[in-house]
Amino acid sequence: MASKADWQDPYVNVFKLFRVGEWKKSSKEGDVSTYMDKTLNCSVFRIKGSVPTESYVRLPNSDSRSLGLTGRYMYLLFKPIQGKSFLILLDVVAEDDRVVRISLSNTFKEFKSTPTSLHFPFLCESDKDSVIKTKATSKREAPVCLQARWTCLMLDLQGMLSTYLNHLYYSHLKSIKLCSYMCVKNIFTSDLQLSPAVSHHNVKPIGLASSAASGPMPRDMVFPVPKGRSWHDFYDYVRFPVEGQHSNIEKDNDKNGAGSTPCPTEKEGSSAESSMPELVEIVTQQEASPNQLPSTPPCDTDDGGVHVFVHQEEEDLSKRDTEEECVESPFQHPVCVSFSEDTKEQKLLPDPILRLRRIIGFGGATTKCALWTKSGDAVVYPCHAIVVSMKINSNEQRFFIGHTDKVSALAFNGNSTMLASAQTGNYCVVRIWNYLKGNCLVMFRMHTQSVTSLSFSYSGGTLCGVGKDSHSKTLVVVWKTVNVDSGGAVSILAKTKTDVDIKTMKIAKFDDTRLVSCGRDNIRLWRVRNGILRSCPINLTDYKSLDFTDVAFEEGDSPDQHLEDRTLFASSQSGHIFEIDYTRVVIRNVRWLFPVQQQEKLAFNKCHGIAINSISVSSSFCATGSEDGYLRLWPLDFSGVYLEAEHEGPVSVVSISSDSMQVLATTSTGNLGFLDVTSRGYSTLMRSHTDTVLGFSVDGIHRHLTTASSDGTVRIWSMDSLHQLYDFVSEDRPCSVAFHPSQQIFSCGFSSGIVRVFDISCGKLMAEHNHHRGDVVGLAFAPNGNSMYSAGSEGSLTRYNSSVKDNRVIRVVGGVVARGTGRAPDALTVSSDSRCLAFVGPSEYTVTLADALSLEESLRVDVCFSSASPEHLLVATSSNKILWVNTKTGCLLRQVSKVHKHWCSSLAVSEDRRFLVTAGHNAVKVWDYNMRLHMNSQMFIGHSQPINQVSFTPGQLGVVSVGDAIFLWDFLAHPVDLLLAHCLPSRSSSAASSAVGEVQACNGMPRQSAPLPFSPPPPLDVSATDTQEIEREVTATGSNPSCNPKPATSFLKITELSDITNLSTSHQDLPGKKLLRPDCYRHFIPRFNDSTLDEAAMTPQPAEAGMKLKAVIGYNGNGRGNMVWSPGQGLFAYSCGGVVVVEYLNSGCQRHFQGHSEEISCLAVSNDAKLLASAASKCNGRSLICIWDIQSGACLNTISYHRAAVQSLAFSKDDCFFLSVGDFSDPVVALWSSKTFQMLSGVTVSGPIHDAAFSPSEAAQLACVGSQSIYFGFIHSSGQDVDLKVMTARAPAEVGNVEMTAVCYHNNSLLFTATNRGHLCVWDIKTQSCFMTWEADEGEIGILLCRGNRLLTGSNTHWLRLWEVEAVQDMTPQVKAFSSRDSGKSVVLKREIMLDGTTVSAAFDNTMDMGIVGTTAGTLWYIDWLNNSSVRLVSGHKNKVNDLAFHPDESHFATCSEDGSLRVWSFPGNELVVQFQVLNQSCSCVCWSSSSSKQRMSVAAGYSDGTLRIFRLSTAEMERKLQPHHVAVTAVQYSANGDVIISGGKNGLIAVSSAMDGTTIRVFRDHKGAAISTIQCVNEQCKDFGVVGNELWLAASVDRRVSVWAADWFKYKCSLLDWLTLPAPPYCQDDSPPPSLACFCPTDPSLVIYTAYGVEKELSFYSLSKKRVIKKIALPHWATCFSLSSKSQMIALGSKERVLKLIKWTSGRFQDFVQHSDSLQTCRFSPSGTLLFSVAHNEILLWAVQGL
Repeated sequence: MASKADWQDPYVNVFKLFRVGEWKKSSKEGDVSTYMDKTLNCSVFRIKGSVPTESYVRLPNSDSRSLGLTGRYMYLLFKPIQGKSFLILLDVVAEDDRVVRISLSNTFKEFKSTPTSLHFPFLCESDKDSVIKTKATSKREAPVCLQARWTCLMLDLQGMLSTYLNHLYYSHLKSIKLCSYMCVKNIFTSDLQLSPAVSHHNVKPIGLASSAASGPMPRDMVFPVPKGRSWHDFYDYVRFPVEGQHSNIEKDNDKNGAGSTPCPTEKEGSSAESSMPELVEIVTQQEASPNQLPSTPPCDTDDGGVHVFVHQEEEDLSKRDTEEECVESPFQHPVCVSFSEDTKEQKLLPDPILRLRRIIGFGGATTKCALWTKSGDAVVYPCHAIVVSMKINSNEQRFFIGHTDKVSALAFNGNSTMLASAQTGNYCVVRIWNYLKGNCLVMFRMHTQSVTSLSFSYSGGTLCGVGKDSHSKTLVVVWKTVNVDSGGAVSILAKTKTDVDIKTMKIAKFDDTRLVSCGRDNIRLWRVRNGILRSCPINLTDYKSLDFTDVAFEEGDSPDQHLEDRTLFASSQSGHIFEIDYTRVVIRNVRWLFPVQQQEKLAFNKCHGIAINSISVSSSFCATGSEDGYLRLWPLDFSGVYLEAEHEGPVSVVSISSDSMQVLATTSTGNLGFLDVTSRGYSTLMRSHTDTVLGFSVDGIHRHLTTASSDGTVRIWSMDSLHQLYDFVSEDRPCSVAFHPSQQIFSCGFSSGIVRVFDISCGKLMAEHNHHRGDVVGLAFAPNGNSMYSAGSEGSLTRYNSSVKDNRVIRVVGGVVARGTGRAPDALTVSSDSRCLAFVGPSEYTVTLADALSLEESLRVDVCFSSASPEHLLVATSSNKILWVNTKTGCLLRQVSKVHKHWCSSLAVSEDRRFLVTAGHNAVKVWDYNMRLHMNSQMFIGHSQPINQVSFTPGQLGVVSVGDAIFLWDFLAHPVDLLLAHCLPSRSSSAASSAVGEVQACNGMPRQSAPLPFSPPPPLDVSATDTQEIEREVTATGSNPSCNPKPATSFLKITELSDITNLSTSHQDLPGKKLLRPDCYRHFIPRFNDSTLDEAAMTPQPAEAGMKLKAVIGYNGNGRGNMVWSPGQGLFAYSCGGVVVVEYLNSGCQRHFQGHSEEISCLAVSNDAKLLASAASKCNGRSLICIWDIQSGACLNTISYHRAAVQSLAFSKDDCFFLSVGDFSDPVVALWSSKTFQMLSGVTVSGPIHDAAFSPSEAAQLACVGSQSIYFGFIHSSGQDVDLKVMTARAPAEVGNVEMTAVCYHNNSLLFTATNRGHLCVWDIKTQSCFMTWEADEGEIGILLCRGNRLLTGSNTHWLRLWEVEAVQDMTPQVKAFSSRDSGKSVVLKREIMLDGTTVSAAFDNTMDMGIVGTTAGTLWYIDWLNNSSVRLVSGHKNKVNDLAFHPDESHFATCSEDGSLRVWSFPGNELVVQFQVLNQSCSCVCWSSSSSKQRMSVAAGYSDGTLRIFRLSTAEMERKLQPHHVAVTAVQYSANGDVIISGGKNGLIAVSSAMDGTTIRVFRDHKGAAISTIQCVNEQCKDFGVVGNELWLAASVDRRVSVWAADWFKYKCSLLDWLTLPAPPYCQDDSPPPSLACFCPTDPSLVIYTAYGVEKELSFYSLSKKRVIKKIALPHWATCFSLSSKSQMIALGSKERVLKLIKWTSGRFQDFVQHSDSLQTCRFSPSGTLLFSVAHNEILLWAVQGL
């Protein structure tokens, strides 16, 4: 910092001091000349040139020198050249030695700022009219000067820094650069505010002197003015920036105490404010008497924006496009507030009010940067956009702030005095810092997309950077940084572009011109000579395919050590360590490192070493950090590990301190720590979230901080030590957290809608509640600790009793909270007295205040939201305003506009109610709560991502803000006692009534008519398993005319509820309610399906299709009545997914009706067996019914009427009528003509209908059953008019409150109904009364069939029963038999059979001797009552099918399911051979052994408990059980020769097990952390690839990585052949990303085809021999499965959009097939390539492939 000298007072003539014109201390470039100016009558400099940076005057002439001018104000006397542009560059040094570049130009269009640069646009106009025109038409553009005049520009350098750079303090002016076009007379600096319009002879009469705080210009700087004329007639005066009224000149002897006397000749207008500062040249044309000056006070307030003087009559408030804080009154129009003398200069104190104290976080762009200081007492690491230095003993942090994006690289010089840092992003900036002082010495751009590596030379004279340019080429730049610490510039020594992969690059300690780098397939030595950077590769011999990760020189010797003694170490992902002779450029030694546990095994187990990410070498040992999470210390001969430390994730970086006593380590999971070598103790310095922090809560008593993050963790931190105390991991994402105000308890809301309460003291889960659907967007405890509240994204609000241990639910209210997740985690708040609850809702434009105990609405305000005190509700709107609302009256008290550049994401009020803190985008602002200061706020930056939440800590001693990391700020304003805060006098600002102009209301103000509040909705039944929100119709009522004389626009329209009644849960009292799902299994509920059909799929014509549907395997047990059988006509049909299967029982052949895209719910066949009707669930708003001609298979007609699923279909006896029934959400009975299929009549009933049937004797009679009722239907025909009349009868009281689930007719006078409690009821059709009941089952009866005197019942107890009911018809309705004893005399149980599931469909012959029954297990049974036997006709999986595998000889295939079943089928009959069932486990993968012998034929399957089970087909028994994994097995495959089984787990580990004895031979950890999705083995001689092996195998993991291996299992050899990684952007969808898939080409195993989530949807063909991708096929969807045909070059590919795509990969020709009703998860070609299986959920389709 330059010291201030007395010689600079009162001013410094800069041109004279530096002898401008002699060009010894200053310099010029381009067209710079002198001429005699006629206006000034003196010689001036003219600077001309088309390129401003090529024609300039520079002071001083060298970057290494400094002007050292300390005057606060700089005065520039210049004249712009008409129609030309100009540029002024100033380098200003702040007190922290930061150099700030200030640029001013009339070519700038907008204001821009960074921590080290400010760009200001300069607007000039010729007269007042042009100013008005410009301000009215183009507020953001900087017009070029139309008429040039000499101008005096006064720059307040201190004001510029403090205003725009977070209150930075000015030290001195370093350099000035004036660029073309302009004319310049002189420059001078001073601490005085001098006015060019004040002459010396006018000053003397009023007693002013130049030594005063303000005065006239120095005589040699005065512009001449003709006698009798005004200075402003000829010249312009621009001051920047301006705060308040700086033109007033105080007299030395002011006896009257008037305070000030205006400047005699200067005119100033009103101060306008702008967040986009502009320098406006003001043309003033007014003469004033010497003793009186007109002046206008400022009309608005600002928090530090730039004040721009304009004429008062020009200012148009309605058209301002600024971002200043605008404090407004409750009126509709903003009011200009005039401030008294004692308030207009006030600002928020102390300044600054926040100080960054701690940051919890590490990484951001990378976790591969962490450095020791030379002394070893501190570490330096990046945390997003901030570089942090932390003392390892005290955890004290220092911050290096200046980067605008995430820091990606760091480097120290040898003695840790200079630190280099680089940021990622399009604006890649490198900064060099003075580490000891913490100031930035210099910054410069590196023209790359990212900087991946930085390295400083030991002396600090050279810096090297590596990055990628826009063409993905590697760019290496070497800079000269010798004089940076003394103010010198940085120059480029050499740079080059290369295709070589470089992961790290380091400058040798012993020579600043020598460098070394490593990357994939290469290690290179570099040297800078004569401005050229050249490299020499190390001959890697047999190790060319290795991926090198790090390099390090042997440390411990002095930099003067001879070059020949230098040893270079390099590490690789394969575990190899290379020792390289630096002089001879040859490899001295190669060592292969293994974990300790592998070193104890046999030699053949050593086929894969440690994947090393980083290496550091000292004089006595070497440290490595590896992918398996271990930090290991080795002797320099690497003979064995003598110390290791295990981490939670892969170790990214290791670094040995200079004294070799400590080893620093970082992990990819965000942990930072060090190992003390002497004590062998490990200390964790920092843990961090690996994703965005969504919300936090503070425990002020124990000083704990809990945070919820997108990484799926909830963590508890100590606010004192920054240590992580607890870590809670959940499968669903946490959304919001809240601490109990007095206990060590916190609650967390999750994306699944679950709210969990944890006790920190014992680390246990106290309670878990699931009363929300969607995210929990708000969570809060009442300040008194008695209640807790949660809000869901689907509109529900819940209150809990937090005073009891289980936090039981008190009340749930639906539909009151605004839907969506945009307001999380601050969607609700509780007042400080625990009496009032405020939340956003029921719409996003309203805020509701409710009673905190009853949740009953007391006030509704028509705006959008956050919180404050009991008297005030603070509301942040999407239009960037904060509103103060009175919580009792709804009156708008105050509003502040344009709070941030972006909308306010969070806000909080201090406990003493004097301060307000807000967050907008990545900035934090602290405000004066009452908004009565001239500068009401202070802004603080540091976050690199949007801030999600900000709040004061309890006690008001700090502020916490979270987003990319956790920032802990010290709050420097002393809190005032809360009682005293209530008693503080209220200061008000007066506003003249004339100041209220006709200004349009700002966006975001309350609407004119606010909705009236109504009684809250009834609480939902919290015990229900499927709660439904209740829709309400609200009738808006007009507000009563108010007697308040104030304008209506002064208040928000609200209504207070004087009489609030208790909420009713009665269904009858709620019009427009939603019906709940009925409590019976008979009612069809579609399977959950989040996939959607791609309507743009290219389906072929049947004659041109490349494959035909050959068979459907399985039956949909989720359907209801979805199987029909007509024994007389030989028709047997059922549904599977969206396909109707017509099967001939004698031959087993199938026909398929394909017309539905959704799951089919039910079927019906006409009595003549000519028509078949099928109904599918809801699609595109309505269900679809298809009418099929059974003979031809053609679809005759389609019906789309019901709004939801179809529950039942039926044909009348004469086939003239057709009946369809909607489900519980649309209970409509529709009658159709069977000839035209036109709707004849429709009836809507009051409750859900479960079953319907026509009378077998009367075509005009039908019956339906539903909730507690039976409906008798009678069809009346009159010509062409048909009407359906329905009569309702209630269930008999003897059976209670039941669901009537099934109905069937006995004869023309009686019918039977069943209930969900196992009762059977007999009804007389004529009297519509029930005269007999009996209990036929213990569970729900869902199937009823009656043939003659035999009645069939099927229930959810799996029992199928046959009853003899002959005696029923002899009874009369007058003789009722309701007791079991009476009914027992009438009905007799003849037969019963136990099936494998709940009965959902049944069809029998006319004698009821034989029939077919379908169950929920996916089985169709043939029932023979004569022999009391059952035979399985059709079998399928009940749950999702996870995998399918063909036997190599195609005699069998196997399927496995989530229900733990493994099924083996014969082929081509598709008959189930054997089923292996493992209880309580999921079978995830299956594969066949390669043996062709039927006796040795076996199948291996992987399960969710980590076991492999091998089943022998000949014995139908489990042969062996293996446990190679501790987590779920996700992939399994026999080796090509069948000797070993390779299996992959969910944790990414791959195990190789012996097929003979089941022992685990080897475990591969290369994919650790990412589940294995694919494993494949093929026979292939590997000598062509340069490795030993007779087979290839590959593994793909969900992190888009594929490893290819060469193996010879007989010799126990296996080596990594290649490694493929697919780059990808972040996955931002709610579901899981697409799987990673890979396989060998069947015809050419050297070709690997793979696909995964990436930049593009595509299939990639990778050649193992050429080591590159040779072909890509673009895809319309992400692939979920694919398979390659061995017969032809065909690829089958499935997607989530239900499309099965057949591709000819040589030509790109394809066809789409959309027969599935769900997303595809598996497709497999048969070994011959002629058949293809495709699987979606439990639908298995077999295709005959013909080719394209």
